[in-house]
Amino acid sequence: MKDLLDIQEKLYPDLLDIMQKRYKILHYIQMMQPIGRRSLADNIKLKERVVRSEIEFLSKHGFIMVTSKGMQVTDEGDTIIEKLSSFMSEISEFRVLESQIKDKLQLEHVIIVSGNSDTQLSVKQDMGKACVQFLSSILTSNQTIAVTGGTSMAEVANQMKPLEHAANCTFVPARGGLGEQVENQANTICAQMAKKANGNYRMLYVPDPLSEETYHSIIEEPAIKDILEMIHDTKIVLHSIGDAFTMAKRRKASEQVLNKLRSGNAVSEAFGYYLDEQGKVVYKVRTVGMQLEELEKAQYVIAVAGGSSKAKAIQSYFKQGKSNVLITDEAAAQELLKGSSL
Repeated sequence: MKDLLDIQEKLYPDLLDIMQKRYKILHYIQMMQPIGRRSLADNIKLKERVVRSEIEFLSKHGFIMVTSKGMQVTDEGDTIIEKLSSFMSEISEFRVLESQIKDKLQLEHVIIVSGNSDTQLSVKQDMGKACVQFLSSILTSNQTIAVTGGTSMAEVANQMKPLEHAANCTFVPARGGLGEQVENQANTICAQMAKKANGNYRMLYVPDPLSEETYHSIIEEPAIKDILEMIHDTKIVLHSIGDAFTMAKRRKASEQVLNKLRSGNAVSEAFGYYLDEQGKVVYKVRTVGMQLEELEKAQYVIAVAGGSSKAKAIQSYFKQGKSNVLITDEAAAQELLKGSSL
């Protein structure tokens, strides 16, 4: 690939710049369609006359369709975007960034998408797509995938599609969570993922959190025992990483719990565990499902989290060393590399 790029740059020095520019335009139209020319120019930070010229080229060659409602990508345009996606990654600076984050957090795989999901919905969608693509590359038939709740996981579910070479896979919730909004609950997300992937799913209908007495009573129920065995034996886990206080408030934590988090300087939350900057457990929610220590038995533990605001939480969680894959965005990655500011 490197030799080919070198030859192209010598024969046509502007080729890669043009390809990247047109790919960026096509990709943004695809994410935001239908979209007007002025709005497109504002969002991708290009002059309107440049955008006008490129739109004429893309329309002439059948990659986009210009309507009264705005521009849309054609089927041929979708094909071009899909084929160019990996190529663009190869020539982008993200390969270097991915390698730096991989070394910093001691991970096996890091995938970074462009932008900041704190401010752009399309970036969270891109992270969801990247997660689905990675999942498709590692899954084989008859596997079980454990999934947590949250907005990032909900977006992965939105982007899910039939998984090649992975028939009869089963999606299970990694933990109970009936206290959250329905669309962000692990049960809802599992069902959506399974339907889009042409797989199966199981439900875990238990509240979160639980009292100690209720917990020990529930885990003895035969139906609960059955799904807990599936969860504990899974080799693939998908999860998000949350800001400690955002997650605590979303789950309507008591003032007593919030005080514990404050006094312990909690930074991140995952699987019901609240961690400080060094990755030490500050507080643990009693919940039915996967426990932090059980992640070591999984082959792939895939974290999906992005946005510059999540950098501290991401670094805090990975101090635990329980996950081996991170899918994030450029903004979070840049913040992680600042090091001293975290």
